[in-house]
Amino acid sequence: MTVKRTSHAVYETSYHLVWCPKYRKKIFAQEGVKERAERLIREVSEEYGFEIIEMEVSQEHVHILLSFPPKRSIGEVVRIIKSVTARELFREFPSLKKRLWAGELWEDGYFARTVGDRMTREVIEKYIERHREVTQGPVQLELKLH
Repeated sequence: MTVKRTSHAVYETSYHLVWCPKYRKKIFAQEGVKERAERLIREVSEEYGFEIIEMEVSQEHVHILLSFPPKRSIGEVVRIIKSVTARELFREFPSLKKRLWAGELWEDGYFARTVGDRMTREVIEKYIERHREVTQGPVQLELKLH
């Protein structure tokens, strides 16, 4: 992954996100639903500027490794993807509404984990400790990756 820029931020973030269909129903076993869900997630991600690094839609949950600009919260990104996919999948596969009688495609919650390829928690802790130890004048410390 590379460092990205917006007009007000420089960032290198990635998140492992997981969520499930309501009642953990195996809705993606139905013909065409998994493929359409994957396409919808890719379309939404492209439209909103999210980068899918890796994705797997299994029978009863979705795993995505995703990067997005820091102006968006994790909850907002999940809400956008879940709401668009729910609306479109219900429209294109009316039989899903019969299987998910509450009219909701997704469980309310989700799992989120930040993922770093070079920056570990230990590296950041040491960097902050070194900053704390500096007592004289403004000093620019180098963040070492090894």
